[in-house]
Amino acid sequence: MRSYHAMLGALALAAGMAALSAAAQGPHKPLRAGMIGLDTSHAPAFAKALTDPKAEGDLADVRLVAAFPGGSPDMPANSFDRVAGYTADLKKMGVRIVGSIDELLKQVDVVLLESVDGRPHLEQVRPVLAARKPVFIDKPCAASLPDVIEIFRLAKQDKVPCFSSSSLRFSPEFQQFRNDPKIGAIRGADANSPCSLEEHHPDLFWYGVHGVETLFTVMGPGCKSVTRVHSDGTDFVVGIWDDGRIGTFRGKRDGKHTYGVLVHGAKGTAFSDKYGGYLPLVVEICKFFKTGKPPVSAAETIEIFAFMEAADESKREGGCPVTLQSVIAKAQQQTGK
Repeated sequence: MRSYHAMLGALALAAGMAALSAAAQGPHKPLRAGMIGLDTSHAPAFAKALTDPKAEGDLADVRLVAAFPGGSPDMPANSFDRVAGYTADLKKMGVRIVGSIDELLKQVDVVLLESVDGRPHLEQVRPVLAARKPVFIDKPCAASLPDVIEIFRLAKQDKVPCFSSSSLRFSPEFQQFRNDPKIGAIRGADANSPCSLEEHHPDLFWYGVHGVETLFTVMGPGCKSVTRVHSDGTDFVVGIWDDGRIGTFRGKRDGKHTYGVLVHGAKGTAFSDKYGGYLPLVVEICKFFKTGKPPVSAAETIEIFAFMEAADESKREGGCPVTLQSVIAKAQQQTGK
């Protein structure tokens, strides 16, 4: 009996010491996040979620503390002219504005690369990877397939967690289609989104990426070739997967701008045009920062951009089928890696 009471006393003492230790360490400190690029509406939207004092769950574990404005002078309407307004928005949220990426990296644990222009992404992410800071890269991952491949090569080389995605991927209904028993195994899908063009980016990279990401969310990777039909108001891309399934993307430049996907399953079909907004993506980013586990693989993101590059090549070749492997091989030659 005495030994039993001695054991209880020892356990109580250990518990007390653990409590004192936890108290000495203070409350849990969230990860400090930094943002690169304040030229997109994503910046204030993400910042609002990451500075909310009432945030709960995963959102409470990441705090946006600093930002580097950036901006592309040769894209005034789509980038540079937005910087001042969005910078002011973040200042009001208590986010420190810094003068360089190097200065930002000294103050943060993790990074959101939000520059709306994909062209500088490779150069902007280089110091982030060199500093071993986990990074989320907003769409488009880059403005060329060689840059996309190089970004993920560097991330792998430096062993830094990295992922890129459109917010469309994490819309709850789009996610549910992948394992819906009423639909069954996915046999095909038809996705649509706005597809405005921007002269400094390949046609689909700028905005069509949203619909293409939705297509891959449902279909998964494995597309081997694409064929594209182009008109002033519409792009239509047909992809053939290596198991024979067919997925299509319709990019719209006239009419109402909507997002949606029609899914064809072994047991039934279903359609959704319910975009879930930015918050589901921000939650996934926070989970990623905490775990270091990307919710989208590098291989799948590279395939998405190869799909869009192959669509551009198909357009140049008058609508002929183009394999994804051919454009990936060409891009790898251009990187010299």
